Amino acid sequence: MLQSALPTCHNGRMKSVCVMIIALAVTLTVGTAGQNKKETPHGLANLHFNVLKDDNGKPVRNASVVLHPVGKNGGQSPGGYQLKTDNEGKTETEGVPYGKLRVQVLAQGFQTFGEDYDINQPLMNIDIRLKRPQSQFTIYDQGGKNTRTDDGSPQQGVPTPQQPPK
Repeated sequence: MLQSALPTCHNGRMKSVCVMIIALAVTLTVGTAGQNKKETPHGLANLHFNVLKDDNGKPVRNASVVLHPVGKNGGQSPGGYQLKTDNEGKTETEGVPYGKLRVQVLAQGFQTFGEDYDINQPLMNIDIRLKRPQSQFTIYDQGGKNTRTDDGSPQQGVPTPQQPPK
């Protein structure tokens, strides 16, 4: 079979050289194909965002959805763009390259949302739930009379700050 594939290789030495060349070519071809599979995919995705209020599931209109590619080290890469949600809390974009994408959502009256997503499908639907701001407590609330822990319960045995002498 090899002789029919190599009609110009007549003597024994030429046949072995031809076989080695073919084996090398096949090895390089298979090796290169294997490397291409290990690289990151080069596809493009269409993303559909649905921004909702966390407490009641109603849409958040006019929210800013900011998209930034994420580099190999986990930091934001240069570039990125902003989308705005419609009255139903929806927005979309096309042609987003596969890979890590940092999504930040900002809307007046809500906490800023931020999360990294792995874009790896041609169509992705991403639901985002925005929370209302939480109350903040201070140990100096009402002149130090009401000291509280992080969960808002009174803290026992904590002295109140002293007023400086006048």
